[in-house]
Amino acid sequence: MFLLLGAFIGRKFRAIKYLHIAGLCFAVIIQIFGWYCPLTHLEVWLRQRHDPFIMHRGSFLIHYIERIVYLELTPGTIFVLTVILIVVSAFLYTKGSKKTGEVANHMKHML
Repeated sequence: MFLLLGAFIGRKFRAIKYLHIAGLCFAVIIQIFGWYCPLTHLEVWLRQRHDPFIMHRGSFLIHYIERIVYLELTPGTIFVLTVILIVVSAFLYTKGSKKTGEVANHMKHML
């Protein structure tokens, strides 16, 4: 979710912006090299330690969240969507910086 929505928060907070851009770069790198997200390794590790007899079965939310998170998409489709996300994020960051620059110029002329 951070990669999808991070640009909206990153427009206001520089540290979030840099983390978001780093995350987008990492997403491209793991797709190019065919690596798995580190969270996938954590998930596998946790699932191996899971005891199905202790956990509640049939969680409504988990059932639908897993359908959203684990979409069946080809690697090419995922890469194209990642590039689109980068373009949209770049647009939001440049649009935000232009507005900030316009406000700063307006404030200078007022003083």
